[in-house]
Amino acid sequence: MKGILLAGGSGTRLHPMTLAASKQLLPVYDKPMVYYPLSTLMLAGIQDIMLISTPEDLPQFKRLLGDGSRFSVRFEYAVQPKPDGIAQAFLIGRDWLGGEACALALGDNLIHADHLSTLLQAAAARPVGASVFAYQVRDPERYGVVSFDANGKAIEVVEKPTAPTSNWAITGLYFYDKHVSDIARQIKPSARGELEITDLNRVYLEMSTLNVEKLSRGCAWLDAGTPDSLLQAATFVQTIQSRTGMLVGCPEEVAYRMGYIDAGRLRHHAMHLGKTDLGRALLELAEGEVE
Repeated sequence: MKGILLAGGSGTRLHPMTLAASKQLLPVYDKPMVYYPLSTLMLAGIQDIMLISTPEDLPQFKRLLGDGSRFSVRFEYAVQPKPDGIAQAFLIGRDWLGGEACALALGDNLIHADHLSTLLQAAAARPVGASVFAYQVRDPERYGVVSFDANGKAIEVVEKPTAPTSNWAITGLYFYDKHVSDIARQIKPSARGELEITDLNRVYLEMSTLNVEKLSRGCAWLDAGTPDSLLQAATFVQTIQSRTGMLVGCPEEVAYRMGYIDAGRLRHHAMHLGKTDLGRALLELAEGEVE
């Protein structure tokens, strides 16, 4: 399975901060925002990743991430000329995907849970259909929403409903089978002129191949797309890391724990980060002082 990191858009809800820098390059506590969804894809066992961004911002992502060898992954880069919808990512990446299954992560989403890797790898292993994750929210009208019948089966997906019938929002992490690019080509632009990911999910739902995994209270999902949510995400990461000693959204750590790199390479990366708290935490992990 391959992975797409969608880091486009103009980030208007974060102006003026995003007038000079991509939203996904803004810091969430001690790491760039894009590190968090990147770590999520890596936890799913994905090492071939395409990052899609604007023509103006793509060089900065290349400067930050390079070819991916630091994390023992392989990066490709592609341009989204203008934000014409999330589902457009599968048209942009169609040739690169080459008919393979794909996971898509939005560049401003953070998902954290102790058992997250197990959930992600199970979704990646499903050979047919699509898998999405739902999370209970107070303001479902801001999101794509999924409704369930009395037996817990998904029966409807609606984009930003004015009168939500459910408070289960679909998070910015999606897993699709090898047919996703062909299905995306059939999607028509919505009233706002975008290829909606909700419309793509609806096709899979109508084919009875949409798997919806409800994230439990032990999980956290944060969409860092506004000043308030950006601050909340940073506070969440700072709290988890300072109280538990566990790192959140750190690709170097994930690469080590997934067996992509060994302790020697992790130590090298830790030294490169200098005397930062993050560097010290990685050095302790490399030296076996942290489980």
